[in-house]
Amino acid sequence: MAERNTSPHILLVECADRPGLVHEITGELFRHGVNVVGNQEFVDRPTQRFFMRTEFDGEVEAAALVEGVRARLPAGAEVRLSRLEPKRVVVLVSREHHCLGDILVRHAFGELNARVLAVVGNHATLESLVRRFDLPFHHVDATNRSREAHEAAVLEVLDRYQPEYLVLAKYMRILSPAFVARFPRRIVNIHHSFLPAFVGARPYHQAFERGVKIIGATAHFVTEALDEGPIIAQQVIPVDHTHTAEDLQRAGRDIEQLVLARALKLVFEDRVFLCGRRTVIFD
Repeated sequence: MAERNTSPHILLVECADRPGLVHEITGELFRHGVNVVGNQEFVDRPTQRFFMRTEFDGEVEAAALVEGVRARLPAGAEVRLSRLEPKRVVVLVSREHHCLGDILVRHAFGELNARVLAVVGNHATLESLVRRFDLPFHHVDATNRSREAHEAAVLEVLDRYQPEYLVLAKYMRILSPAFVARFPRRIVNIHHSFLPAFVGARPYHQAFERGVKIIGATAHFVTEALDEGPIIAQQVIPVDHTHTAEDLQRAGRDIEQLVLARALKLVFEDRVFLCGRRTVIFD
């Protein structure tokens, strides 16, 4: 006998704002006999867009519920239904271990609402770390390959796993627009928060030379515009003249881990909506 799925449902709604939307949506849920256990809504006044995330218990016929809710909303409404279940994820890496290591530990203890299917690296440096967690590692070397050829090889690997999301855990390659278009709103990246200042190599040494007083990290969705996608999470910490460039780099790695983990948890629990170039986050 199949085990009954008891994870909560999540209803996600985005549409043009108008009076009575919460009543209409919760009324349809009531008509389907489910129990709402959590609800958050927000209206973005500049765009007059309405966003709502509702968790509920109870068995429903998904297509009928979605169509029932959509019928009560303004034309063009986006309505999605999911469950609070682990998302299928592949992580892309290069040589830096700190973000990957944090993801692997959190994954091992079920903290991310994700199932890491595999890790893909353009260097083999982190293979031994991944193997310790009994996960597949695929080394897709970029040496002497064009970006197009390398991405085609990466996509061959990804096609085996059919991930819902990709995580760039300090993946030090620029993805082509064609690659990004294969995973719209489904690639999450992490980088230091100095950008657009201190571009290129050794950003923490550049920051040290300028005497910066805060450092931080930014997690965002990947778009065609490099490092300019909608921001999911950010955090900063103060530093001072006693910090060396190496101290700044160590602190930066720590904060990158924390910000990426927070962003992934938000995304994998369906708490993030896109509103143009911005995000609406129900924490």
